[in-house]
Amino acid sequence: MTDLWVERTGIRRYTGRSSRGAEVLIGSETDEGVFTPGELLKIALAGCSGLSSDQPLRRRLGDDYPATIRVSGPADREQERYPLLEEKLEIDLSGLSPEEIDRLVVVVNRAIDQVCTVGRTLKSGTEVRFGVDDVGRS
Repeated sequence: MTDLWVERTGIRRYTGRSSRGAEVLIGSETDEGVFTPGELLKIALAGCSGLSSDQPLRRRLGDDYPATIRVSGPADREQERYPLLEEKLEIDLSGLSPEEIDRLVVVVNRAIDQVCTVGRTLKSGTEVRFGVDDVGRS
């Protein structure tokens, strides 16, 4: 299993890290060159949908198909949550018939619904536990 953690690098600035060597800069919306935690949540959802739909799309469109998944949804600041996240897959389907497009949409949605862990977690909800470890005491 990959270890994940964030390290504080400044006032309201963190670097997210993985034991596989990946890094992501995290900060406030007013900071350049960083993602906010909410943006990372949205990126995770879109990335998961992309990975989940990759195989059925490759089967029908070939290995080199270009695609963009845009994700949006404003925060409800009174509840501090995102009540709705919307994803849009932008892809060239001009080589397919209307019937083939309809079938592809069904297959892609089914693949995402079955294997996108991020989307499945968001839709069903999850328990989150937070603890504090005092590392200053031996």
